[in-house]
This record gives sequence, structure tokens and C-alpha cells, in this order.
Amino acid sequence: MEKLIKSDLTPSKIIEHLNRYIVGQDKAKRAVAIALRNRIRRRALPPEIAHEIMPKNILMVGPTGVGKTEIARRLATLSNAPFVKVEATKFTEVGYVGRDVETIIRDLTEFAVSMVRKRMISEVQTPALEHAEERLLDALLPRREKKFSMPDFMKVFADKTDEKDKPEDPEESKEEIEKYNRTRAKFLKMLRDGKLDDKDVEIEVNDSGTAPQIFGTPGMDVMGINITEVIGGIMPKKTKKRHMKVKEAMRILQQEEAEKLIDTEAMAKEALDLAQEDGIVFLDEIDKVVVKNGSSHGPDVSREGVQRDLLPIVEGSVVQTRYGPVKTDHVLFIAAGAFSGVKPSDLIPELQGRFPIRVELEPLSWEHLQQILTEPENSLIRQYEALISTEGTELSFTKEATEEIARLAHKMNSEMEDIGARRLHTMMEQLLEEISFGVSDMDSEKIEITAEMVKEKLSSLVENRDIRRYLL
Repeated sequence: MEKLIKSDLTPSKIIEHLNRYIVGQDKAKRAVAIALRNRIRRRALPPEIAHEIMPKNILMVGPTGVGKTEIARRLATLSNAPFVKVEATKFTEVGYVGRDVETIIRDLTEFAVSMVRKRMISEVQTPALEHAEERLLDALLPRREKKFSMPDFMKVFADKTDEKDKPEDPEESKEEIEKYNRTRAKFLKMLRDGKLDDKDVEIEVNDSGTAPQIFGTPGMDVMGINITEVIGGIMPKKTKKRHMKVKEAMRILQQEEAEKLIDTEAMAKEALDLAQEDGIVFLDEIDKVVVKNGSSHGPDVSREGVQRDLLPIVEGSVVQTRYGPVKTDHVLFIAAGAFSGVKPSDLIPELQGRFPIRVELEPLSWEHLQQILTEPENSLIRQYEALISTEGTELSFTKEATEEIARLAHKMNSEMEDIGARRLHTMMEQLLEEISFGVSDMDSEKIEITAEMVKEKLSSLVENRDIRRYLL
């Protein structure tokens, strides 16, 4: 229980973190906070009972642009968990041309491998730097090439028992060796002090562009086998010589040496565990694979098939990947959809049972839109202010201006298609189009956006139904 007590990811702290980026939607935040906390609680239990506790998958119902995807993405970032967002419409039933649902888990595993590799590389930077320095010094101070002689050739047939007693290069004297080592030490100090950064050097690097692209059979894809990588692993790796500055060469060599120091088997094992225990899959547009009232005619025939194919993945099964088998029993699935033309009850009953927690996200009011403009970290207002500041001009918005933008956006959402907070992006672009275009040639040091300016720029567009269909 000690591990659980030390964890800072309490439900209240999780919601506090989500509130920094997402406005409103308290029910959804509460549901994902509990789901994440239950994962931490499960780790503190004995293995025999922890294995039996399955994650409670979540179904989010709400219009577009209200924060469904952002909630799942921020949750994964907070917990440092592998995360993939997929659209249900991209998949087809087995037997149809299209993506197989098992590729979801393979993508999740690839994400986990990328996370573990990045961490492992950061841990071996110190020895990798030392190895890179040695390679770079070899390129800057090459040893004198050994001349070919008959005795050298005859060594192949000679007795090798006394080779260790012979000098490596009889032509190189002890004084020359000591002189070379002193020079190498001086160059190493200059290298670490950055005095050689702008010097040109020729180094030998791995040639990553030599592997041919080979397309395998669909059966190979099902097994998670990449034919190109298999052939690339058999063929000897090629290298090529490149001319560059010492600073750039050091970066490339350090990266190569870090890759060599990684234990790939340990990396694969850790990544598989991470995907299985901490993976989060966000299934967007789940309502698009729902057949209304159970009817299936024409192109809808594969929709129900996608739901059936999702069943074993969501319930818990084993998916073969190129790093090994992945069990999906403890992967957290968060599905989302607008469900405007269909209802969650139109999902096939088996899949409904796999998403026991359902939360409805509320449409955004104008107050919510005004908060989205100003309150979250890196909000839209802050983004535009930062962009314009690069031109030496300070851009600012009055409170009345942000309220007016929010009211106009809410009016557009209520009278046209409700696209939630995404409406703010198009309105901000229309509002600041002239400023963004001409600020580079302006001499003004400060521009303030007022409510009057917002009305002048946007009110006519909002009122004109013919124009707004194209612009907003």
C-alpha cells in the first residue's frame, strides 16, 4: 500500500490538471479520473486479485468540439501512458479491404516502444557521448596507415601463439605513440570546450536509406511482421562517408552510439508490459459504425462487423505484434461519438456491455466559449498574442472583446451546425486576418482588440446567412 500512498495522481489532482486545459465537462473528467486512479489502486493489490480487476471502459456522448478527445489525450500525458487515437470509420470487417482492428493494438505497442526507447536513450547519453568523442577523434586524428608487407601476409599461416608479444605496428616508435596520445588529449579538450565546432570533418555514418521496400502478404501483416525490416536485419548494414561540421557530427555519432547501447530485448519486454498495463485507446466516431434500428443494407453491411471485431479487443484477447504478443485485458478503452442520428443503445448489445461507464458531455454555452478563449494554458488568445509578438507588436484583447467573440460563436453554433469550440478558430482567423497580414509592415508597438472592433469585423458576416455558409 506504500506505493499507492506516495502517488500524487489522486482524482482531485487529476481533475485539477485537466481543468488547466479543458473547460467544463465535469462528469467526463470525474469518470476518467476515477478510471486512472483505479489503475493505480490495482497495482497495490496482490497479483491474484489484481489480475481479475478489469478497467471500466468509458463511452463519451456529446457533440463535436466539446473536449472529448482532449480529455483522453491530457489523461494519457498526465499518467505518461501509451496513447493512440483512432477513428472507428477507418476500420472494416475482416474480409473487406481496409484496416483490421488489431492494428489498433499494434499502433499502441509501437507508441509504447517509442516511449521506452526515448527514455533508454536519455539514460545512456553519457557513455554514448564518450564513444562518440572517440570516433570523432579517430576521424580528426587518423593513425598512419600501415604499409602492406609480406610478413604481414604470412602471419595468416604462421603460429598465432606469440602474436600478443609483437608490437601492433613495428614502424611506429614508442615516442610517436606518446606524441599521438598527447595530441589526442589536446584535441579532446578542445572538442569539449567547443573550439572545434566549426571545423569540417569526414565521418562514416550508417546509411539508413539503403533498405528496399518490400510488400508482404496480408497474412504477414496479421502476424505483425514487417518484411522490409526482416530483410534489412539479414542484409549487412551499409555505411557512407559524409562531410559536416564537428558539432553536427558529434550529434549524429552520439545518437548512433546511444542506439548501440540500448538493450533491444529489455526494451521490447518493457514496452509490451507498458502497453498491456497502462495503454489507453481512444475510439473516436464510434457512432459512425452504428446501424440505425439494426438495419444493415448496402454499404452498411460492414459496420456491424466492425463492432463484432472490436468485441474481443475490448473484452480482452491476445494480439500478435512484431515485439511479441500483447494482452488487451487491462487496456483502457475510451469511445466517443456525437450520436446525433443514432443512440448508444443502437450499438450491438455485446459491445454496449463492454462500455459500462457512459458520460454525456454538454454543449458549450457562450460563457464556456469565453473561458476557452482566455483561461486554459496556451489558450487561443495567448497563441495569437505570442504569434504577433514575434513582429515586435503587442496584441491584447479586452474582456468585452472576448465576450463578444464568444457570443457570436455561440450564436453561429445554435443557428448552424454545432461544431463547439472549433468555431472559435475560424472566427479568430476572420477577426485577425488584416492584422496578421499587415503587422509585418506596421510601426505600431501595441494593438488592442475591443468589442467594437469585433462587431465591426464579424457581425456582418454572422448576420449574412449566404456569406457565413462559406466563411464560418
